[in-house]
Amino acid sequence: MCPSALRLVCVSLLFGTSLSCYQCFVDVQESLRLCWGHILTEYNIRNIDACFRKLDRIFNNNERVLEAGRVGKGYDKRLKELLDAEILPMVEEFDLKLNDDTVYEKRFQTAADNFIAAASKLPRVSGCFPPCGFQSEGAVYNCVTCQYDSCEFPLDCPVKEIKVMENSRSRMRCDVPFHLPNDIQVIWRFAEEVRTQRVDQFKEVTVGVDRLYSIPSTKLHHQGSYLCEIYSGRRSIVRLYFYIAVTPQVVAGHTELQEIFDLSLLPGGRLLPAPDVPPPHHHLLPLSPLHMACLTALLLLLFLSLGALHLSVLSEQTDEREESRSWELESSEML
Repeated sequence: MCPSALRLVCVSLLFGTSLSCYQCFVDVQESLRLCWGHILTEYNIRNIDACFRKLDRIFNNNERVLEAGRVGKGYDKRLKELLDAEILPMVEEFDLKLNDDTVYEKRFQTAADNFIAAASKLPRVSGCFPPCGFQSEGAVYNCVTCQYDSCEFPLDCPVKEIKVMENSRSRMRCDVPFHLPNDIQVIWRFAEEVRTQRVDQFKEVTVGVDRLYSIPSTKLHHQGSYLCEIYSGRRSIVRLYFYIAVTPQVVAGHTELQEIFDLSLLPGGRLLPAPDVPPPHHHLLPLSPLHMACLTALLLLLFLSLGALHLSVLSEQTDEREESRSWELESSEML
């Protein structure tokens, strides 16, 4: 048994190898008062060390106790209340009184079972959502370390590529799958032309609470990387990256024309059916003969028009000649 002056040292050595919900919430002085009258019935002597080992076995090395203590953020205070409700009445009851070790065994085990049952009903964490972000709501209380374990994901999310046509609308949303605090601030940044995740290459664009960034008419100079960073207070919660690739409208038009031209050169002049669309049951006329018929009709119409015009011109010339001859005859008769 440790002397009175060395009891704190003795307790720290006994509990130094492991931690638990018991040690996180119960003061060492309370444990000393609780174990003061612990009697080893086999030898009929008072032994505090044996009482500490009993606490260590029933609380500290009990996986059920550790699992019951894995509560969501903010509920560690509730864990302390539950454990105090089981331990402190025993402290008052056992303080400076002798009790057999069998009494301690039974009361400690009952206290542990009651704590497990009550703590297991407390809210569990919603879990960590990969792959990025500081998710405080996903942190779980750890009775081994007496603190909350974070999700340990990086702040930087992978780059999301967005392909848009020139002069079309671009929209980016700074959304995450986990809960965000109410006091967030959103900063949008832009790095022109480059695809990057280096924060020092970005220039600040907007600051506020709007998680939607919209470009009504996307131009070529809008191509590049966009960074959305969400803050709560002075702490950065997550950084989302977008890369906008802008296709010039001229290039897009040329591409469409090239596709139409390529289709027109298919064997037999037939167009390919659209993907996943069954071919029609009726037979289409070959396009090449149809084109030739149309061209022939147009040429024939052109020739007929030219012929009619030519005949009209000849008729006018004939009339003029006849009028000229009649005028000459009349003139000669008058003379």
